Amino acid sequence: MGEKVVAGAFDLSDRQHYRDKLRRCLTGLERLLAQKRFDRPKNLMGLEIELNLAGADGQPRMLNGQVLERIASRDFQTELAMFNLEVNIAPHRLGGRVFDRLAEELRTSLAYAHRKASEVDAGIVMIGILPTLDRDDLVSSNLSEVDRYTLLNDQIVAARGEDFALEIEGVERLSCTSKSIVPEAACTSVQLHLQVTPARFAAVWNAAQAVTAAQIAVGANSPFLFGHELWRESRPPLFQQATDTRPPELQAQGVRPRTWFGERWISSAYELFEENLRFFPPLLPICDEEDPLEVLDAGGVPSLAELVLHNGTVYRWNRPVYGIADGVPHLRVENRVLPAGPTVTDVVANAAFYYGVVRALAEESRPVWSRLPFEAAEANFDAACRYGIDARLQWPRRGRLGGVAEVDAVSLVRDELLPLAEAGLDGWGVEPADRDFYLGVIEERCRRRTNGATWQVATFHRAVEAGLSRDAALAATTRRYAELMHLGEPVHTWPVGLPEPASLG
Repeated sequence: MGEKVVAGAFDLSDRQHYRDKLRRCLTGLERLLAQKRFDRPKNLMGLEIELNLAGADGQPRMLNGQVLERIASRDFQTELAMFNLEVNIAPHRLGGRVFDRLAEELRTSLAYAHRKASEVDAGIVMIGILPTLDRDDLVSSNLSEVDRYTLLNDQIVAARGEDFALEIEGVERLSCTSKSIVPEAACTSVQLHLQVTPARFAAVWNAAQAVTAAQIAVGANSPFLFGHELWRESRPPLFQQATDTRPPELQAQGVRPRTWFGERWISSAYELFEENLRFFPPLLPICDEEDPLEVLDAGGVPSLAELVLHNGTVYRWNRPVYGIADGVPHLRVENRVLPAGPTVTDVVANAAFYYGVVRALAEESRPVWSRLPFEAAEANFDAACRYGIDARLQWPRRGRLGGVAEVDAVSLVRDELLPLAEAGLDGWGVEPADRDFYLGVIEERCRRRTNGATWQVATFHRAVEAGLSRDAALAATTRRYAELMHLGEPVHTWPVGLPEPASLG
């Protein structure tokens, strides 16, 4: 949804015209795949991080327009609400000291943005959900002043035809409604891109789906919403409900939600784009002038603009991406599972783990998706979101016995997935020092059974036990989190609780 979208109201013929254009785009994609027009392997990865703006009091600041004006960099852009920003890191080739370079680039960018935000009494906080967000913060008047967000909100609200129900049963229970999609803005994530060839796309996507639960288990960082302690990673249920175009009757019929894990392993990228057309009505039926088939007939590369726009309104946790660089088309898997934060080191460690384990799983002779039912992968994702690092997950047994066993998430990551990630990073040609340092961060989280969510929850409860009200404890936890985030030591080293007040003596 990063493209500029400008349109007024749609009439009845717009959707039919758009649907016809989508079909032509899909045919164009099919022809591009058949003609093997896609880029050769380049081992390219990319990274986007959604950020929050908060004041020294830990409360959200609705100032992204002013902050972006001061940052004045194309690397930063708006997100859905006025307390959100996004930073985009240029593509890097996997190999060598790529993760150290990535970390240095991120630290420089975030420090600069934080400095600029401080000019308007705000700061950057990298977290899955800002604990101090209140329902009154997530209203349509706080939408970023960007046409595409207003348009998207209006179309999703119109499709649903009634208020959005937010119902999450976790440690505590949240039950409320929203008149807009703005609660989605509470969810700030890391998006990991990996450019892949069409021949390898299905294996990489399937591998990415299989490890979503492990990613969440070690990386959960969103335990609070509207003052309630919910799931260890509350973003996925919130995002699904805040973008749900289905009233209860359509949910009862089994209509698929737009925020979707999927329902099967795949054998080609084409299947995902085809599902998008088959299952999801267009939200933004905006057509451009290009005829993709005429462009192909003339030997050109079509932009497939309608296909790309429609794909951006189907919120898969692993999304297929079609793009063009230097006149050559390519495919990417966009992994959208992880929350932002806690620190740059943690974000880069999560990335190293993902890129390593996905490569290793995609290259196995007996791939995990041939031995793990898709329903089990989806149940794993749900369990990891609910319980974080304490989740129990289903995973294929090794050896002749076969079948699937339930295992502790920490044991699965430490004993099976970390060695695979190590082999995968070796396959990418990553320097051993880089590999060992960042995978070591994941190993330490497993050893100490800690992540951003466990730290937030423990610190919040410590503050309440010390006599703070819930709201004051959430604000104090947020302030302490921001302080430790900017100091930059990984979350497994963070001391639980608030610092002792300075002695006056």
